[in-house]
Amino acid sequence: MQNIWADKNVLILGVTGFVGSWLAETLSSEKFGSNVFGMVRRQSVPSRKNISHIMDKLRLVSGDLNDMSSIVDALKKNQIDIIFHLAAQSYVTRSFESPTDTYYTNVIGTANVLEAARHYDRLEKIHFSGSSEEYGLVIKDDTHYKELLKKGVIVSPTPLMDENGKAISELPVKETNYLRPMSPYAVSKVAGDYMCFCHHKAYGIPVVRTRAFNHEGPKRGEEFVTSVIAKQVAEGRKFGKKALTIGNPDPIRDYSDVRDVIIGYMLAVEKGKNGEVYNFCSGKGWRIGDVAQMAIKMAGLEGKMKVEIDKSRFRKAEVEILIGDCSKSKKELGWEPKINFEQTIKDQIQYWEKHV
Repeated sequence: MQNIWADKNVLILGVTGFVGSWLAETLSSEKFGSNVFGMVRRQSVPSRKNISHIMDKLRLVSGDLNDMSSIVDALKKNQIDIIFHLAAQSYVTRSFESPTDTYYTNVIGTANVLEAARHYDRLEKIHFSGSSEEYGLVIKDDTHYKELLKKGVIVSPTPLMDENGKAISELPVKETNYLRPMSPYAVSKVAGDYMCFCHHKAYGIPVVRTRAFNHEGPKRGEEFVTSVIAKQVAEGRKFGKKALTIGNPDPIRDYSDVRDVIIGYMLAVEKGKNGEVYNFCSGKGWRIGDVAQMAIKMAGLEGKMKVEIDKSRFRKAEVEILIGDCSKSKKELGWEPKINFEQTIKDQIQYWEKHV
């Protein structure tokens, strides 16, 4: 990785979040030496625990995704070179509970970022953080497709067929796969993704898009499944908790470490082509129930802690399987994951042992 980052003025939207805080820590380190600005909303009780240890390295500026003028002011006053747009309502379950709020934050917010960039003439690059959730309903094979049709599931667009009229597998998922979003969150990300493409083509905005598959690690929000698992395992080790409760155990996800993914984001800014989209993933699928069992075993709690299923936690529309293909990112950006998932879970358990 080249160090194009020294003395660059970088604005991180979503700096107090899980990914934003890791990115801020990396860019502000001696290795990269960026001037990192983080946009934060005015709040009576601000939540900044994720960046508390690097506050002396950051420059926080007031602003709001819903107020385009505040974004323009932040860009001009601080002579920003690069924007990482990571701010979003990113919890899928919450998007089902409050779709309008999710759409407003993620769609209108992204529109405001792009329009602010259009009124600012020195920007070198915007990075838009999309999501593997945009792919949504992925067809595993012809049998899977026929099962969906029997259940009355609408599959649109329909999958490509081979010469025998059988559905072609869409796994692993490439950037060219169909987008069939299955949640308000996913829909909002598709909208933001396409708006970035449109603003690049129509106005020449220098934006690169990424779709990271599930990325985990210490500081992951406790409502996300790997933290749900790691936190309860930590409680098992510290307090003797006997049951680990999760929702649907059957979905299969492709997990990477957040510390790898942020390097991917930086490489996308360095080497990514404007308007293009890049996947970040491991290429391996994990069943959620198996992740829970792995964490229990890793913590030495086999026979002491059991997995229980809470159906009230099931999503209204579930994405069954997401396994990605990051060959484009490897070829064009030189990126590949380095931290294995077992290490990620181990680090999450250790994190939660300090915070339960």
